[in-house]
Amino acid sequence: MKRAALYLRVSTVDQHPETQLHDLRGLAAQRGFAIVEEYTDRISGVKAKRPGLDQLLADARRGQFDIVLVWAFDRLARSVRHLLEVLDELNRLEIEFISFRENIDTGGPLGRALVVIIGAIAELERNLIIERVRAGMRRAKLEGRQIGRRPLDIDRAAILRDRQHGLSLTQVAKAHNISRAMVSRVVKQERQGALAS
Repeated sequence: MKRAALYLRVSTVDQHPETQLHDLRGLAAQRGFAIVEEYTDRISGVKAKRPGLDQLLADARRGQFDIVLVWAFDRLARSVRHLLEVLDELNRLEIEFISFRENIDTGGPLGRALVVIIGAIAELERNLIIERVRAGMRRAKLEGRQIGRRPLDIDRAAILRDRQHGLSLTQVAKAHNISRAMVSRVVKQERQGALAS
């Protein structure tokens, strides 16, 4: 008998998950699943942190169930991307996913194919976004605009002189309003330059 976990979410404290729970328990009984855990979140769908979902995923990683049942996609994930991330993780853990309202079951060939298609569309969207960003950066460079953080305008000679006079990295950094790491980098580059010549 397959072990099932139920995930329920309602948006506000006044709402009750009983309708979802009734449907999911009925589905589990109909398919002969043993319900091992029920996870509930009473939180808005847009919130990233959901204690119930986080616990469900942690238990999934420990192999505590074989199937996750949800009432609808929008109960589980806050966006298509988030849904795909959760489905991808469940798939990697070899845990089936069933959505009651959408009648999607990744245990069957049609459900798996649908997840692959949705994943391909999401990957295409990510790649298009990356390409648009790169095109924008190329255009900005051609127009002579600065991309990224501007290089620090530092007086290398003064930094090296202060360091040679025995000031600590912290003292030099404070005097020139830069980080200790930057002072170390300047000193190191000077040493490497001296060794190369």
